[in-house]
Amino acid sequence: MKNTVIAIVPSAGLGKRFDASGKKTFTDLRGIPLVVHTLKRLQREPSIGEIIPVFREEDISYGYDLARDHNLDKIKRIAAGGVERQDSIYNALKLIENDGADSCMNYQVMIHDGARPIVPEGTIERIITELNELDGAAPGIRPRDTLKEVSADEVITSTIDRDVIRAIQTPQGFAYPTIKKAYDAAYEQGYYATDDAALVEKIGGRVRIIEGSPYNIKITTPEDFHMVEQILAKEMVVS
Repeated sequence: MKNTVIAIVPSAGLGKRFDASGKKTFTDLRGIPLVVHTLKRLQREPSIGEIIPVFREEDISYGYDLARDHNLDKIKRIAAGGVERQDSIYNALKLIENDGADSCMNYQVMIHDGARPIVPEGTIERIITELNELDGAAPGIRPRDTLKEVSADEVITSTIDRDVIRAIQTPQGFAYPTIKKAYDAAYEQGYYATDDAALVEKIGGRVRIIEGSPYNIKITTPEDFHMVEQILAKEMVVS
């Protein structure tokens, strides 16, 4: 039986480092909300069967309006956001659980930040391929700068070998039973991590890094926003 691929898109954060006056998720980017660019990119991905955005409770109705207005028919349900990113994704995983154990056994989950609108072609297919052998896969890029470990008072204590370091991006992919088990264990232990791969690592899972892209930018600051805006403008000219 072919696996069903579900994309979870956490988009419930306020983005305080971006602009304290509004919600980053819905900031206008070339005429449409930022998150819509991300959702449209996932909508075009042939392997993805369903997209589950995660919005703040008060934004769920608006989320369904966006899905209708932008022909995002892979969005059939929206999960409510939690206090932290990890809580938001867990809410989406529990929503999927309602499909029943038999169905969930054949699900693969791609977790992708709503503020990363540029997903390079082929990324998701490469992740799916890796899931045939490993517990998870995620894109990562090699750091270009020299990395230093420092003390609390900012004095260098060591130089880190760049060859064994990767800056991790999303989407991150896992079989549903694996990522649900990892999340369940994290909550049982009171453990929080900054990405999903760390939770799978915590239960002994093996996660492979595939080659990421410098264009797969997570919009965190106004500077990030302007860079993405320029990239999207060039893409539109080329197409």
